[in-house]
Amino acid sequence: MTESPGTTARAAGVAGTAGAAAGPVRPAPAPDGNPVAPAPTAARTAADVVTADLVARLTEDVTGSGTTACHTPFTGEKLADLPEAAPEDVAAAFARARRAQRRWAARPARERAAVLLRFHDLLLSRQREVLDLNQLETGKARLHAHEEVQAVAVAARYYGRTAPAHLRPRRRAGAFPVLTKTLELRHPKGVVGLIAPWNYPLELSVGDALPAFAAGNAVVMKPDTETALTALWARRLLIEAGLPADVWQVVVGDGPVVGPAVVEHADYVSFTGSTRTGREVARRAADRLVGCSLELGGKNAMIVLADADPDRAAAGAVRGAFSSAGQLCISIERLYVHASVADAFTERLVARTRALRLGTALAYGADMGSLASERQLRTVTEHVAEAVAKGAKVLAGGRPRPDVGPFFHEPTVLAGVTADMAVCGEETFGPVVSVHRFTDEDEAVALANATPYGLNASVWSRNGRRARALATRLRAGTVNVNEAYGAAYGSVQAPMGGMGDSGLGRRHGAEGILKYTEAQTVAQQRVVPLAPSFGMDDERYAAFMNTSLRALKALRLR
Repeated sequence: MTESPGTTARAAGVAGTAGAAAGPVRPAPAPDGNPVAPAPTAARTAADVVTADLVARLTEDVTGSGTTACHTPFTGEKLADLPEAAPEDVAAAFARARRAQRRWAARPARERAAVLLRFHDLLLSRQREVLDLNQLETGKARLHAHEEVQAVAVAARYYGRTAPAHLRPRRRAGAFPVLTKTLELRHPKGVVGLIAPWNYPLELSVGDALPAFAAGNAVVMKPDTETALTALWARRLLIEAGLPADVWQVVVGDGPVVGPAVVEHADYVSFTGSTRTGREVARRAADRLVGCSLELGGKNAMIVLADADPDRAAAGAVRGAFSSAGQLCISIERLYVHASVADAFTERLVARTRALRLGTALAYGADMGSLASERQLRTVTEHVAEAVAKGAKVLAGGRPRPDVGPFFHEPTVLAGVTADMAVCGEETFGPVVSVHRFTDEDEAVALANATPYGLNASVWSRNGRRARALATRLRAGTVNVNEAYGAAYGSVQAPMGGMGDSGLGRRHGAEGILKYTEAQTVAQQRVVPLAPSFGMDDERYAAFMNTSLRALKALRLR
């Protein structure tokens, strides 16, 4: 059910040279294009990282009756052959997970949470391994891969520390004071079906699984085939931290085949991906009356107010638009800038964008990496070309960069974008951002909200109170003030998710773990029943209850 990031082109196994991508050969960039970051003297290669021994270790207990392959967008070459699951393999994985889940749920919550804390330490100490895998599978720059390590470590620490408190039995006010003793209990859902996308293969696989495990669930996860190695690595590390192996099952395979099978067997579904596929997941879950959480697309806006620092705002826009080559649901694709600072802001934005270094090395140094696939590159180039044909102006970038890698595209800034252009309303999911001017804050809010999506937004101002007040008027699940996306996403005690076409449910905070539980109320009535007693007839009992209800309100009881 998830959408493959262009596996056809990457499966060709083409070499990493200019013109290696599927499709027409593109001209080399002009000399004023984005610079290329130099590779380290002793640069590691895919063959150094993805060894036969590593693949065998990661896949030794992965269910699959067939074989499929993953590739690196840096060059298009094959990284590894992986077990490919059929629907019957998915059913078998759920059967194993159900048996293991009962034993796992029987452990005390504090013991389950301790596994997450051990995983936290292992992740930080072994991060080089997963940074290499993440870069090879996604094509992103190393710093952007490290953002995933940061996010997962924060989630592991948070739920490792707080899960027992979130899950403990809670006393609630009873139907009648003293006479009714009421407890709220939390039970695990059972086996969670987790469908993870290709763009953040560490954070959106294990990051979403951690609270499910802490709540006592097992997980059957379908990662995207092209980024399965990163998810499998995280699974092995969590097993090393103490998670029973059968509690986390991984099934790899074609989305339209494996995805529906996961939803068919799951007690709850967690999905991150496109809005189109999310609707299908929701329909299938509803047919079975199981819950789901969906983080879907976004066309996120950033508003730069008249009193904003143009340099700081431009730096934030670059981070927000071009991290992971713009391939994250919460990236910024629309910039609304007050006319009084628009020239200064745009000048700085363009200069910073043109200076970004592209690169493929498994090392820090590049500012932006590759798009994930031919499909992603095609969407970006089509959006830019159509906008230019209809009158938009390219202020920076605007071109593919096959001299760097088959799916590279320069970070691009557009001006003069209008509503009839695809890049205005459709999710580009690439390194393209458009700049728009406004003169009135009400206008800026209306423009930012003029989308069916509602995932993330950003507001920039020197006046925090003013910016926060404007933030509350934006129709988005998260709004960052003087940051693009990291402040809200990194605040894991607070919920994160979308409104409108951006999805249902939340990750992080109490909601991020309680969604993986079933609430149960156990109420004990003592001394007298909630019914006529002590010889009262129905009418006298009703009068007694009326008097009692008025008294309870007068006493300000809840």
